Amino acid sequence: MCGIVGFISNKKQEEVLNDMLKILSHRGPDDKGIFIDNLDNRYIHLGHNRLAIMDLSENGHQPMVSNCGNYIIVFNGEIYNFKDIKKELQKDNILFKSNTDTEVILYAFKKWGINCINKFIGMFAIAIYDKTNSKLFLIRDRAGVKPLYYYANGNEFLFSSEIKAFHKFPNFKKEINIDVLPYFFQFGYIPSPFSIFKNCYKLEPGHFLELNLKTLEYHIYQYWNVDEFYKKEKFDISEREILSELEKLLVDAINLRMVSDVPVGIFLSGGYDSSLVTAILSNHYSRLNTFTIGFENKNYDEAEHAKMIARYFGTNHTEYYVTEQEMKNKITDLVFFYDEPFGDSSAIPTMIVSEIAKQNVKVALSADGGDEAFCGYSKYIFLNKINNIFSNKLKKVFLKLFINMMNDSTVDFINSVLPEKYKQRNIRDKFIKFKRAVNANNLEEMFINASSYVDKLEVSKFLNIKLKNTLYKKFKMKENLGIIDNMMRIDYKTFMVDDILTKVDRATMSVSLEGREPLIDHRLVEFMARVPENLKCKDNKGKYLERQIIYKYIPSNLIDKPKSGFQIPLYEWLRGDLKYLIEDYINKDMLDEEIFNIQEVDKIKKLFLKGDITYLNAIWFILVFQMWKEKWFK
Repeated sequence: MCGIVGFISNKKQEEVLNDMLKILSHRGPDDKGIFIDNLDNRYIHLGHNRLAIMDLSENGHQPMVSNCGNYIIVFNGEIYNFKDIKKELQKDNILFKSNTDTEVILYAFKKWGINCINKFIGMFAIAIYDKTNSKLFLIRDRAGVKPLYYYANGNEFLFSSEIKAFHKFPNFKKEINIDVLPYFFQFGYIPSPFSIFKNCYKLEPGHFLELNLKTLEYHIYQYWNVDEFYKKEKFDISEREILSELEKLLVDAINLRMVSDVPVGIFLSGGYDSSLVTAILSNHYSRLNTFTIGFENKNYDEAEHAKMIARYFGTNHTEYYVTEQEMKNKITDLVFFYDEPFGDSSAIPTMIVSEIAKQNVKVALSADGGDEAFCGYSKYIFLNKINNIFSNKLKKVFLKLFINMMNDSTVDFINSVLPEKYKQRNIRDKFIKFKRAVNANNLEEMFINASSYVDKLEVSKFLNIKLKNTLYKKFKMKENLGIIDNMMRIDYKTFMVDDILTKVDRATMSVSLEGREPLIDHRLVEFMARVPENLKCKDNKGKYLERQIIYKYIPSNLIDKPKSGFQIPLYEWLRGDLKYLIEDYINKDMLDEEIFNIQEVDKIKKLFLKGDITYLNAIWFILVFQMWKEKWFK
């Protein structure tokens, strides 16, 4: 795991390259390297910060140059099957100097060209300088685990693992791309391929960029698309056969993520996904290292569930109870490590559990992506039910009337009297999204509303920016797919990439910890795309197949519990000890009139401070944006 940077300019700028690396030193504190080359009066600059995981010797130093001198690579990530590819390359008598996956990528590219990426199982952001053809290739993994940004303004071309490195480049223009702000304030993240700045983009997952170093013209190509696997015919085999094949894939995907020359641990929440990872590895390894954090506020505490799973498998378990003050202190770190506005508040506990894990291990397995792979989000079940109800006009009218009559207090009361196993965490937020979905005009709008943290109409009121519909192309439902498949593939390409994976990458890297996600192994996702919908969601419950496999390892009474999430008491904080942040950042002197309708912002601020939880996410996103803007525009 590392940080990579690079740029092409008309002059040699070694000091700038070093400055760009320095600001990313948290991504790789073990080693630093640079490479500069002159090609027809253009200077190619490559830089690398190393977090040594495979082959800890100097042989793993990057930038790495091929034996012929024509190929140079900087690489962030892991190719888990590199040893198999290495054996294939050795048949051509290629001599390897190291035991790194970096060197394998380099010679795989030399032998097969860009098509080598189809052989890789892993997470990666790769830059390869091909001197022979005067080209630079940027490549991002299929799921988008590893970040890769680029900036092109006509005269220069920059790339980096994180945007903050661009701030060290003299000609980088910090111009806010205001067109993307409605998306941020609605969803809490800025969707790929866009970024917060003009002329600055995220290379999308499953894509590579080919740059002509003589003209600085570039083209982007897609080499993998999850949609292609949803288009294929569904498996026509028995449930038992599907479960058998799925378990084999899971065992291989999870065990591959243990390839390392340094200690490895597991983030354990006690939920299905992380418990499955722990269970499968317990069959192959003794005394696994597991980590969880608990909260003083029991309404948000999941530590007891994790402890039971850890005890069942006899792991070397670390449980750390975080004080509210520790959590609050992390808020100011958010705008440095998440260097474009990022609204997912669960980034705070993710940063803290990463910090705890780093004291014992250098690599941690995370179970993210399980909801998108195995049909885990409650909205999938709810929206499928609503869609069926809406086929009857009378039922549709009745449901809308019933839902619109309910309020937060009613929902809280109903939730409080339910049996423990049916109680929902964060019930108010779920109800708000559910209510928006019910009032939608069509299926696509229903899904968008259920996926939004702030209503689109509300965003249009407090922003002085018109929404452009670029993003909604990704939310387009395909007519030949069922509603469950449509929602899963859309979340895989949007929320998982730009929220979940971004959150985990920046949180783990903030403390120089490598995070690995076995449940988004592309082979697993390809397989699950072809599983019939009735086996993804059965008996009105998601994760049906995953649960059948888990029950082979863990008794159901130990693992079955309502889905929660990594929640923090944000509502209480922002109206209590952190109220000063709202007062400091959300006022007429700090708000930009070009961006915000200041009267409307002041209105929702007052309503929130009086106790209206409906405006929690809007206030939090505005606060995050304001803090980000102050940090990077001082």
